Amino acid sequence: MKFNFDNSYARLPDKFFARLAPTPTPGPMLIQVNHELALQLGLDPAALESPEGVEILAGNRLPDGSDPLAMAYAGHQFGNWVPQLGDGRAILLGEVVDRAGIRRDIQLKGAGRTPFSRMGDGRAVLGPVLREYLVSEAMAALGVPSTRALAAVTTGMQIMRQGLQPGAVFTRVARSHVRVGTFEYFGNRGDVDAVRLLADYVIERHYPHTAAAALPYGALLDAVLEATAQLIAQWQLVGFIHGVMNTDNTSVAGETIDFGPCAFMDTYDPQTVYSSIDTAGRYAFVNQPRIAHWNLAQFAQCLLPLLAPDEAAALAMGQSAINSFPARFQNHLIDGMRKKLGFAQAADDDLMLIEDLLDRMARHRADFTLTFRYLCDAAVNRRFDDKVRSLFDEPSAFDDWALRWRERMAREAVGSEERRHAMRAVNPMYTPRNHQVERVIAAAQTHGDFQPFEELLGVLSAPFEDQPAFSRYSEPPRPEEEIQATFCGT
Repeated sequence: MKFNFDNSYARLPDKFFARLAPTPTPGPMLIQVNHELALQLGLDPAALESPEGVEILAGNRLPDGSDPLAMAYAGHQFGNWVPQLGDGRAILLGEVVDRAGIRRDIQLKGAGRTPFSRMGDGRAVLGPVLREYLVSEAMAALGVPSTRALAAVTTGMQIMRQGLQPGAVFTRVARSHVRVGTFEYFGNRGDVDAVRLLADYVIERHYPHTAAAALPYGALLDAVLEATAQLIAQWQLVGFIHGVMNTDNTSVAGETIDFGPCAFMDTYDPQTVYSSIDTAGRYAFVNQPRIAHWNLAQFAQCLLPLLAPDEAAALAMGQSAINSFPARFQNHLIDGMRKKLGFAQAADDDLMLIEDLLDRMARHRADFTLTFRYLCDAAVNRRFDDKVRSLFDEPSAFDDWALRWRERMAREAVGSEERRHAMRAVNPMYTPRNHQVERVIAAAQTHGDFQPFEELLGVLSAPFEDQPAFSRYSEPPRPEEEIQATFCGT
């Protein structure tokens, strides 16, 4: 069992983390190892599935070369400042450089208490572990930058959440776990040297091209803004709702991180909220771009002392960069929507056409995923219009929009099959629908049956394929199947 660790974060000063080992668990059993990802990381999947490997994945045994630590960070949670958060139930084992030359963190989530646990038990339970496994792998298959699932094990423990629930440990892989909240931890303490050290670390690890810029820290801010704008646009394009977009859950690497009460929309409604703790709808689907903008303003605030020696100049530079975010996001969103609607080029009236479709979908309760998927066939032949129309409470709401959509497509010299192929490459048939995820979790928690989990995971690994044998996974929930709230694992 060999990990080729090279632990750069552990070489930072001690104030960036607390060193400690995971807390052992009494009876770990393997749920799943991600063979494809293991091979990308230079790991042997069979060794991970061995008794020794399961002991490592459960936190009972440390692999050679690991340097386990819990990272320190702060954050704004639902807009409220919390000066110290940190990894309260996650331990970073170390870093490996994968076969593509990318440095990746390997972290155990649910590995026991740390100095940052704040009255928490440091553990994870099975349901949220399975949800994160499924959704993170679905996001990766959809082409959305995301942390990845390497493995999951049960622990033989019962953990108190909403009643006693089986415990589990999730092995997460990320380009890094540095967050906006990591910068806030030092920035709000006035520790400019630590902010500079952290910024230099992020530049070297994630954005090396910015090191050669005339103003490297300004270039870093610009790079994080661009990566985040693209990421949030990709969320909106697949109907993903993160649920807890706190600054401590916002990666500076432009990855989706910290899947908690997340979900994908069924019926399109911009105000959709699934998180049980988001009672005011702060992190509703429609608010995600605005919240990302707000979070990045906190990041820019931390970088101000590095942007310019003069405070006024630094503030002007930071404000100018932050002001660019809405346009960056909008450009990525419109570009993605054009692809979803089958347009190969930009036209001035595209935004109006896009907004009109979304408005009709919202007013007539059309399914988000299937509307765009069925448009792929309708773009080729009008006889498929009825499939799209059937998704609207009032089917005729689709008709006059479809006329203008076809007029728009006719302006481009693109073959119908070429257009259909391009649309199918960006409009998935399968997303991890909430009722299917909850069904999988119930089977595992209640009966110890992981076959539904494995089947759904397989379907989600090929979201753009039709998979007729598994078409039930594409179907919206019946009224009695709808899930109105999802829960964090803490």
